[in-house]
Amino acid sequence: MSEVVKVYEHERYKNVYVVELEDGSVRLATKNLSPGFRVYGERLFHWKGEEYREWNPYRSKLAAALLKGIDELPIKEGDAVLYLGAATGTTSSHVSDIVGPKGRVYALDVAPRVMRELIVVCEHRPNMYPLLNDARKPYQYRHIVEAVDGIYADVAQPEQAALVADNADYFLKEGGWLLLAIKARSIDVTKAPSEVFKREIEVLKNRGFEIVDMVHLEPFDKDHAMVYARYRGRQSGEKQ
Repeated sequence: MSEVVKVYEHERYKNVYVVELEDGSVRLATKNLSPGFRVYGERLFHWKGEEYREWNPYRSKLAAALLKGIDELPIKEGDAVLYLGAATGTTSSHVSDIVGPKGRVYALDVAPRVMRELIVVCEHRPNMYPLLNDARKPYQYRHIVEAVDGIYADVAQPEQAALVADNADYFLKEGGWLLLAIKARSIDVTKAPSEVFKREIEVLKNRGFEIVDMVHLEPFDKDHAMVYARYRGRQSGEKQ
């Protein structure tokens, strides 16, 4: 296995690291909030007394978006994040690394079978809180989740943008960020992905979001795009 030559912070994305290996390859990584613990079998790198977790773009759409050059990584140290569609904790654990011990990640998923694995991850990460709930029903967990700085959404639902906007109305601070992984084939298999992306973006705009950037995730994920947006708040006259 190739040895680590150098580790340094990414020039564009804070709290994301670049690992250079002896064989000439490079990897994305985050500093491990739970040293020694792997979430999805990722490689652990050691450099100058710190441990870093490889961030695999074929397993994480957010890592793929960074490699595709998304305009900014809005997730900051200390942020409170509502993560919709956390599954077994692959990407949400990297978000946990980025926000650090002063941040909070509310990791929500509707499937009991993945929740069992997610709970194990959260037991090793004091800033992660597992929520077994349906992202289409934010009123059911409004007594648990605080106002958040950002929403990350990766949900296989036909109305992805509307679902996210409903959660934003409950939880997202004005000016807060959104990272939405749009799965075109989960929304409408009969339409071209470009049509689906355009339609979902229009929904976000109509619900108070300003689109900052969008990147397509090929070759890491087929028919997927990552949208980065900012929330201006619920528009006057809208009902919750």
